[in-house]
Amino acid sequence: MSEGRAIALGFFDGVHLGHGALLRRTVEAAGRGGLSSCALTFDRHPEALITKTAMPLLQTTGDRADLIRRLYAVDEVIFAHFEDSLMRMPWRQFLTDMLIGRFQAAHLVAGYDFHFGHRGEGNPERLAEECARLGVGCDIIPRVELAGITVSSTYIRKLVAQGDMERAALFLGHPYSLSGVVTRGRQLGASLGAPTVNLPLPEGLQCPAHGVYVSVCHVGGNALPAVTDVGLKPTVSLRREAALETHILDFEGNLYGQSIRVDLLKFLRPERLFPSTEELREQIDRDIRAARATHENSAADKAESTERRGHTGCTQT
Repeated sequence: MSEGRAIALGFFDGVHLGHGALLRRTVEAAGRGGLSSCALTFDRHPEALITKTAMPLLQTTGDRADLIRRLYAVDEVIFAHFEDSLMRMPWRQFLTDMLIGRFQAAHLVAGYDFHFGHRGEGNPERLAEECARLGVGCDIIPRVELAGITVSSTYIRKLVAQGDMERAALFLGHPYSLSGVVTRGRQLGASLGAPTVNLPLPEGLQCPAHGVYVSVCHVGGNALPAVTDVGLKPTVSLRREAALETHILDFEGNLYGQSIRVDLLKFLRPERLFPSTEELREQIDRDIRAARATHENSAADKAESTERRGHTGCTQT
């Protein structure tokens, strides 16, 4: 493998199906050219610096990098620090000094709407033309649509804010998830008969709609069926910032200090204030039963699908 890189360019928030098209093409180009595959992104969204307005994101930088590597087998993910000097850099200089000079780009892959350099003057057409002149490979990936809707991080953020995790997963190409290190809570779940693992919501992320979700908790390589509450728990808490509290079905153990990932699969109900903790306890029991039924039905559907594939996969001799 040469020292050169095939580089996918973008912010990759959510690592959705559109991003996947870029990343797959990058890995293909790297394989053809004997290059290493790379995703080059930024540590903060350019719009946040340009508009001076914070933009809620779908993921942390760590989760972005994990998805890019895990789902698309990209060799490396590079986070460039987005600052004033980079924002004001002329687009040709960004291409020649940054991408080619600093990061040894031998092939570049960008989306149809990729803009870069001072005032966004670099665009896909200019990128392709300049790469051709410099002898650098270049692919521009067209718009990716699903059901007539352009796949975009902006659209998926709206779905997450509404709690529509099933539709979000269709556009992402994977379940919407949050990860972090389990923190010690007030043991309220245990007192209500449903012990939970607690994750604070990382600062700067789009908060999912407050409520209860069918979920899966990934711990140490195991995917465990679960039910997750996202919100403030107004019946038993006065907290002002939302958090995730996940009850893992049929699980006993201590996960404090461990890194976990929680996939939010399906919205069950909105958060509400209950008149008493006893009524809350009864609702938690119903939530657990609903989540268990959903997981069991999903497992049955997968088993049936596998059986059908087995029958249709036979051959005659």
